[in-house]
Amino acid sequence: MKKYKVKYDIIIPLIAFFIISIISIHSASNSSLSNQIVVKQLLWYLLGFGIIFLTKNKKLSKIMDFSFAFYIIGNITLFLLLIFGTEVNGSKCWFIIPGIGSIQPSEFMKLILILVNAKVFELHNKKYPVSTLKSDIKLFLIIMLITLIPSVLTFLEPDTGMVIIYFLITFIMLFIYGLKKSIFFALITFIAILSGLFLYFYFNFQDEFINIFGTSFFYRIDRLLDWSNKSGMQLTNALAAIKAAGAFGFGLGNTPIYIPESHTDFIFSVFSSNFGLIGTFILIGLIVLFDYGLLKYANETCDRTHKYIIVGFVTMILYQQIQNIGMNIGLLPITGITLPFISYGGSSLLSYMLGIAIIINYNKSIHNVV
Repeated sequence: MKKYKVKYDIIIPLIAFFIISIISIHSASNSSLSNQIVVKQLLWYLLGFGIIFLTKNKKLSKIMDFSFAFYIIGNITLFLLLIFGTEVNGSKCWFIIPGIGSIQPSEFMKLILILVNAKVFELHNKKYPVSTLKSDIKLFLIIMLITLIPSVLTFLEPDTGMVIIYFLITFIMLFIYGLKKSIFFALITFIAILSGLFLYFYFNFQDEFINIFGTSFFYRIDRLLDWSNKSGMQLTNALAAIKAAGAFGFGLGNTPIYIPESHTDFIFSVFSSNFGLIGTFILIGLIVLFDYGLLKYANETCDRTHKYIIVGFVTMILYQQIQNIGMNIGLLPITGITLPFISYGGSSLLSYMLGIAIIINYNKSIHNVV
């Protein structure tokens, strides 16, 4: 029997994220709910670590056999959310369960989509060992349909940021799969033309645009396109907190500038305010180490399906890391994207930990991993 070794470049940053998340959420929450959400995040993390280590002797590649079942259940859940979900700030993104808290199905759909895409690639490779343009087009259309269904349901919540993640995951996975370049060229051309027509219609026929797409969607587009001129209190205070922190910050638990949504969307600003430029560089260094460890693992694996899963997962968290940090420092529009493993949130954290469990325990016959 092989002796399994710990993937330190994955596990050590994960433990560091756990510590950073707890202290940052505690610092961000200046209300009576502070202890409650800190305890919840602590419990979610412990549950996540428990899942990782309890599955360390399991071949989680078997989970792929249930990927389509997960996909069906996920879409049913997203549909039911539109009917029974609790509306918060104009969006129905959560089920509220008394005694437990809120559950956001779209967070788990990201991971499900990665698994389903990887499974479709696996089945396609068996059916078409030698790819042709015709077979690649067929694969592309199937994957697009798989992505489109949860995207429409999630868009209706509405949660545009999550839809972007769905499609980004899919496009990068298709690229790594090795889809014919001509298909990507045609896709990029189509998206460019469609985007041009869409923006032309938006800027020149706003009344008709609102009649067709609705006021809510109009203002979502307006917020994205004009984000730099409509920063609001969130971005203004976040930038002020980061700038005022200096090299060493105000210290643990000291966040003198109020930042709305500080324990979720703007947790990066809270951490930077507490620990300054040096602490920020350490956090970014840990993020880079973690992402690099996953990518290195993808390069080492001999199983193509495993590689697709890792690439999809890295795409998901890397986009969220860039988007969240970018919006905290004013370089990207505010889209409600949280910082993976750091921001408060049971659904997102559990989905990430499940993803890590699947990745590092996927196939013990190939790798020696915890």
